[in-house]
Amino acid sequence: MKVLVTGAAGFIGFHVAKILLARGDEVVGLDNLNDYYDVNLKKARLAILQKQAGFSFEKLDLADREGMEALFARCRFDRVVHLAAQAGVRYSIENPHAYIDSNVVGALHVLEGCRHHEVEHLVYASTSSVYGANTNMPFSVHQNVDHPLSLYAATKKANELMAHTYSGLYGLPATGLRFFTVYGPYGRPDMALFLFTRSILAGKPIDVFNYGNHRRDFTFVEDIAEGVVRVLDRIATANPSWDSDQPDPGTSNVPWRIYNIGNNQPVELMHYIEVLENCLGRKAEKNLLPLQPGDVPDTYADVEALVDDVGYKPATTVEEGVSRFVEWYLDYYSVDPGS
Repeated sequence: MKVLVTGAAGFIGFHVAKILLARGDEVVGLDNLNDYYDVNLKKARLAILQKQAGFSFEKLDLADREGMEALFARCRFDRVVHLAAQAGVRYSIENPHAYIDSNVVGALHVLEGCRHHEVEHLVYASTSSVYGANTNMPFSVHQNVDHPLSLYAATKKANELMAHTYSGLYGLPATGLRFFTVYGPYGRPDMALFLFTRSILAGKPIDVFNYGNHRRDFTFVEDIAEGVVRVLDRIATANPSWDSDQPDPGTSNVPWRIYNIGNNQPVELMHYIEVLENCLGRKAEKNLLPLQPGDVPDTYADVEALVDDVGYKPATTVEEGVSRFVEWYLDYYSVDPGS
């Protein structure tokens, strides 16, 4: 297949593109290489992809309407994996406009491209953050998610609704994936595992929010990427038993689906830190702080729909996943943990 992967120089996009290339698909990777975090890390991911046969790169911003229209017209993609977005809950409080430009306007340009050029299936990234104020655990795609706690979450909920509209109006098969706290090699420097590792190795205290009383459904990035590709291969269909009198939020009477991709095994944040300490052979000095605006105390993914429909469930333990991240980090940054 010829597949567009937006955000290909990003954390998840990089891993998804690697799987697609390894099985022989042609991948066009799109990224604007912005400086939200270290551009050199993005370029390092991209350099690995550019060594693979079948990969080509387009430096383009999702918000560039004419550029996006031209890309879709020129390339004629079979399928699209839309992962590019302005990420981060806390940053959305500081810089809301970036989220509308990338996550709403950009998503519209992707949807328009798919609509006008007969894309067989659009798979796009949503987030566990859409569950917002929900407290009924585990989080299920069959729950209502109308109470987001950050603009980031609101833009991702908007993506789900926009995709549904295009599925209904134009018959575009679209599947949204709610990712749960993704971590692993080549991870984002603004995320907890990266920040913790850097600070511990530098002998600096780590900021632990909600006084360490978080539980997160930490999910290894290679499990996420494998799930994305498996979902891409299963074109979304309408739910024949969907009932408008009792509407199921996770399915529809149009070719549109939502799935959680999480480890289905929430882990106490303090245990996560303990695993990291063991991998580094060092203890962390903890700076305990209150819950941050926009954050939720706990996440826990119900992945029953993913298992039933796609036959897939992430399985990497935090012990294995954190160990693999630390191994990558020490190699990439040439760090001797014993020094």
